[in-house]
Amino acid sequence: MALRDRIGASWPCPLANSPLSPDETRRYARHLVLKGMGGGGQQALKRARVLVVGAGGLGSPVIAYLAGAGVGTLGIIDHDTVSLSNLQRQVIHTSIGDNKADSAARFAHALNPHVDVVVHTVRLDADNASAILSGYDLVLDGTDNLTTRRIVASTAESLGLPLVSGAVSMFDGQVTVFAPGGPRFDDLYPAEADDGDLPSCEATGILGPLTGVVGTLMAMEAIKLITGIGEPLIGRVLTYDGQGGRFSEFGY
Repeated sequence: MALRDRIGASWPCPLANSPLSPDETRRYARHLVLKGMGGGGQQALKRARVLVVGAGGLGSPVIAYLAGAGVGTLGIIDHDTVSLSNLQRQVIHTSIGDNKADSAARFAHALNPHVDVVVHTVRLDADNASAILSGYDLVLDGTDNLTTRRIVASTAESLGLPLVSGAVSMFDGQVTVFAPGGPRFDDLYPAEADDGDLPSCEATGILGPLTGVVGTLMAMEAIKLITGIGEPLIGRVLTYDGQGGRFSEFGY
């Protein structure tokens, strides 16, 4: 069963058969006339419960575009606070010292009051991951460490949830989708790899717009999964070379 067909079936959802309001019809007009999306796709977005793990560089464009698209329930989890150095790329935040999940929720609600935003101001770990992820249909991971990414991936796999995963470093980024029954996180990231093998953003730097490119691609994959449009990046990694201005792809 496609994700579009499953959304709303697993969880009691008052939006499941809710028609679009006049304001929503005007707001999503460009979606409603889009071949392949239409009213059915927009209703699927409205029924969807999507969790964004991390409200930083990748989470910022993900949250902005999913809220703008009309995802019915948008969960945001981040325990961190906004610092001055974040503002170069984490463009949904403006107030230093605020919790990032709270700040992101304010942005999403201001952008689209039709979206129900659920805030998790905790650090996601092995103890709470299952309880948090189990309330959603789809997960997007924009975190910057392998420890958390492995927890998210293993929990999503155990719950049968598709996972959109993005990563960035310096001038380069990548996006892929882990779906139930498809290639697994460990097929792409070997078990022996750890955070010590990866350069940190603090140490090597990162070009701000890179997070916008990759985060927007993550939002695109999420919308494709929810609506059934196109071919998701399952078993494929789309990479972006910011310096060369080139996209490439490889399988795993």
